Amino acid sequence: MGRIIPLKRILKRQGIVLSILCFSFIVGCYQQPNEEPVDYFTIVRPEFTGKLAYETTDFVEDYWRVVGNTGFNKTIYLIADSLEASGYVLEEKAKENDRFTYRIEKRSMTYQTWEPLSASLQIVGADKPLLLSDSNRNMTYLNSVSTPKKGLKTEVVWVKSLKDVESVSLKGKVVFAEMSARKLYKTAIGKGAIGILTYDNPAYLQPEKNTTSIQFRSLPSQDDGNFWGIALSYEAKENLVAALKKGTTEVLVNIQTKRYPSEELTIVAEIKGNELPYERLVYSAHVQEPGANDNATGVGTQLEMARTAARLFAEGKIDFKRTMTFLWGDEIISTRRYIQEDAQRANGIKWGISLDMVGENTSVTGGTFLIEKMPDPSAIWTRGKEKHSEWGGEVLKLADMKPHYLNDFIISNFKKQGEYANWVVETNPFEGGSDHTPFLQADIPGLLLWHFTDRFYHTDNDRIDKVSQETMKNVGTAALVSGLELVNSDAAFALSQISNLKRKAFERLENEFQLSLTAIESGKDLEDEIAILNAWEDWYTKAILTVNDALPNSKTAVEKDIKKANVSIKSKTKELVSRLKTASQN
Repeated sequence: MGRIIPLKRILKRQGIVLSILCFSFIVGCYQQPNEEPVDYFTIVRPEFTGKLAYETTDFVEDYWRVVGNTGFNKTIYLIADSLEASGYVLEEKAKENDRFTYRIEKRSMTYQTWEPLSASLQIVGADKPLLLSDSNRNMTYLNSVSTPKKGLKTEVVWVKSLKDVESVSLKGKVVFAEMSARKLYKTAIGKGAIGILTYDNPAYLQPEKNTTSIQFRSLPSQDDGNFWGIALSYEAKENLVAALKKGTTEVLVNIQTKRYPSEELTIVAEIKGNELPYERLVYSAHVQEPGANDNATGVGTQLEMARTAARLFAEGKIDFKRTMTFLWGDEIISTRRYIQEDAQRANGIKWGISLDMVGENTSVTGGTFLIEKMPDPSAIWTRGKEKHSEWGGEVLKLADMKPHYLNDFIISNFKKQGEYANWVVETNPFEGGSDHTPFLQADIPGLLLWHFTDRFYHTDNDRIDKVSQETMKNVGTAALVSGLELVNSDAAFALSQISNLKRKAFERLENEFQLSLTAIESGKDLEDEIAILNAWEDWYTKAILTVNDALPNSKTAVEKDIKKANVSIKSKTKELVSRLKTASQN
């Protein structure tokens, strides 16, 4: 919602009424507005309940979703129906003055889609199956073919290394290994194996505690292939190993899947800005992957955000200077395409925010809510309170840094919601791997909202009982409020970000100084520690310069404030470096 600057200000001085008619001059100079800034939290909180997000998650997580299959497509059309119910108009039917629109993009697929129907694995002679898809729906490798309808019986060959694969006979048999199939399947196929049984659940899943969990696994698309794979739970693996230790072991395998031609769907909803429609914020949530938290919660939370925005607009409580876009599709691929296929549109994307695994009941799943930051020096020097998640991240270089106010702006807003709702909000250094990466690769500010470590991540125990409506309420509220502030940003917003960045820079420099003192005491090189302080100074002084993108017209309105803040930050760094040198000499 825009601020109103009066067309005329009536000033009385010595009895003479002076009328100021220079409206464009006033706007260009960004005089301090008389109106108070809009408090979007007070507007959004009563409206965003998390109910729609939870109900959508409950629907979506019923399906094992991959691009083009039944569950994926039903999710896309559910979103479309829900958007229409809240006033979004199909683009091809929209009139010029319709500001809330959506479209479903359809693309041909070069490969067939896939979905699992049923599966079972049983040791021949055993009383009951090792695995059944009714309780372990991730047991069948993505892109596996079907066995004969009555199943097939085959010998299991246990290999403990890739060298073993080279030295044993596999023709017509199934290979069992405790390793990634990426290292195994090509050699196995080349030696005539008909399938693989694997176990490689990482330690953070606590497999000895969550003994029935199976992380989903995949084979390359094989439209003309005839190979299958089954992933094992810890419990199934232990039982199979016990049988193999006794001697030759055969298994009865029955896998039924569907492979068929389909099309790739992406749904894009937009709220057209009334002043700067070609500038936009893009939210993205991927549909594929079979879990509830990953990523039915992202789909559901983003849908409630889109519908809440429409309802608040209809009630006259909010407006949009810039365009707000919501994208649902295939992870990374759909977001990258949205950026790359229209250069003019990409040029107007000012911010990107990814919602991935945003609805966790952390008392059950473990971990915490995280904001994965744009690349900053914590992705080079990860120390103090900074830490990577178990997902892990490689050490970046100074050339990889992405200074921008978006980091601290989003963190500050989510911390506000955290304090309000007694909800834990943390951050992690950049790691990549979700829909925020295409934005960053295109030099667009982008970050990730997510949870980790989740001990049910990518497993068939990631179901609706691990989801929290309250968490989705908190994430959705803070994400929508942040989006409203961004698309309506102006000079007052820019000044606020300069102040916030200066404060955060001082906090960071002080923290890094204390860490450097400790490091020097333990024998670390002084120059290396000074380099860390200088890197943070550089990051923040450059981040402050980016507040100019909040100004739709003038680029000089906050120039003095930017220079003043940066002088202060540089002065602070100089002081801390001097103190560090003195400390190193004592």
